[in-house]
Amino acid sequence: MAMPLEDEDTRLPQIRQKANWMRRRALEMVHGKKLGHIGGDFSAADILATLYFGVLRYDPAKPDWPERDRFVMSKGHATGAFYTALCAAGYFSEDWLETYMGPGSRLNGHPNRNYLPGVEANTGPLGHGFPIALGMAIAGQMTGSTYRTFVLTGDGEQQEGSNWEAAMTAGHRRLEGLTLIVDRNRLQQGARTEDTVSLDPLDEKYRSFGWDVIMVDGHDHATLLTTLEAAPANGQPRCIIANTVKGKGVSFMEDKAKWHHGVPNDDEFELAMKELSR
Repeated sequence: MAMPLEDEDTRLPQIRQKANWMRRRALEMVHGKKLGHIGGDFSAADILATLYFGVLRYDPAKPDWPERDRFVMSKGHATGAFYTALCAAGYFSEDWLETYMGPGSRLNGHPNRNYLPGVEANTGPLGHGFPIALGMAIAGQMTGSTYRTFVLTGDGEQQEGSNWEAAMTAGHRRLEGLTLIVDRNRLQQGARTEDTVSLDPLDEKYRSFGWDVIMVDGHDHATLLTTLEAAPANGQPRCIIANTVKGKGVSFMEDKAKWHHGVPNDDEFELAMKELSR
């Protein structure tokens, strides 16, 4: 069963190692299949590594364990990062990654709970995962369960109205067991979020709905670990706005909208792998 270790100094090197492995492996998958969303994979990798190797309660041998923490990947297109996290966490063997987006593969372009253990909800259409996580948190509140519910959304995804219905309901119901993480890389398909539909001040908007809001560096493992594992309090749901960089870890990808769904050619792949191996 994956549980947070008592010694934070032990957890942090493992989180760093897993995040870097996830980036390299996701890059291999996207390059190999010529499909994927590598920029968003890389912005989310540190968040996912911190969750799976420092915070979440789960048992890959018993994926339906009733008291497991729930995690919903609402940012469903970032499957390179999500699938490598699930693989590293022990939900399935690494050879499954070789089938990524192939014919008949369980590893679709968007996660499907009917195909893969560890996937709590089918996601892909943006704005759906957050409301599903809301329902999970309400269920836990009604039954008095101790599990926590976490959901990761993209920031462009915050432009979907269903998110704000969920935010309003969570604040009203005082769902302190619910934690929303926004991957705030400020880029979406083709443009910057603020040029598409402005989100700022995102923190004040969530506070107005009754949320406890914390802004963090989404690539600082120590800060992420401390913030994500902190017990909920004050009867408020928690929104963590994680400021990230799209394409984080590869110099020519960082903060470039083209890498939302760009696929590296052979030369770019070799250069990226070298940078990720330092």
